[in-house]
Amino acid sequence: MPKIVRKAVFPVAGFGTRFLPATKAMPKELLPIVDKPLIQYAVEEAIRAGIDTLIFVTGRNKRAIEDHFDANLELEAALRAKGKHEQADMVHNILPSGVECIFVRQAEQLGLGHAILCAERVVGNEPFAVLLADDFLTQKSASAKSNVTNDLKNAFEVSGQTQLSVMQVPGADISKYGVIVHGATQGAVAGIVEKPSFEEAPSDMASIGRYILTPDIFDVLRDLPAGSGGEIQLADAINIQAQRGNVNAVHSTALRFDCGSVDGFLAAISHVSNLRNR
Repeated sequence: MPKIVRKAVFPVAGFGTRFLPATKAMPKELLPIVDKPLIQYAVEEAIRAGIDTLIFVTGRNKRAIEDHFDANLELEAALRAKGKHEQADMVHNILPSGVECIFVRQAEQLGLGHAILCAERVVGNEPFAVLLADDFLTQKSASAKSNVTNDLKNAFEVSGQTQLSVMQVPGADISKYGVIVHGATQGAVAGIVEKPSFEEAPSDMASIGRYILTPDIFDVLRDLPAGSGGEIQLADAINIQAQRGNVNAVHSTALRFDCGSVDGFLAAISHVSNLRNR
């Protein structure tokens, strides 16, 4: 198995029910943070980490995501005809040269683990990143050169093991996350518990929506019984890997906004808007 991470999976098949009626016909992932769709921030993060193959696991009514990352020659021509060259360049350069998008359908929503399994044939026997666009992550300093996916990629290239991005979540909110069980050595993960009660949480460190996974995760997912909500849970598969001693955690210092919720989405818009107005 190579140690270079060149592929990233973006699970984007969800209905976005918390944003209805806005998401009745428009994918939640295209809701804008000011003037840029949520999914584009995650894609740019992956590209800055050196990833050149973007795999989107989509569902029905998600064609607009494919259109967003495709060329739109008519729009570019119309903008240039009006002298709006800066805007035309912006549309043209959404994806840099050499980056490829691949779209895979998840016919039925059976959980995050199932969505990852849908990408198996495209990923092949390679390590890969997973980015959940709902987790909007940005560095605390505008001058910071790294990002969360890049940090995970660097850690993987040293160890060759699955990498989880983790953050400290104090108090009762820990019950909303997959919570790691610390291993015997620094950074090692002995297990992960999906959404434990506050009283039963094994730590205050939560796994957030960035991962580097090894391809053996597919073997685990195929044999995994349905977990919470009757779905195939990625956390359950990672827990099995962790019990085998194959998972590490990278502590993230990024700012995180949960854009799967209306409050988190609005907070992200406010944050980006304030940065631009400085």
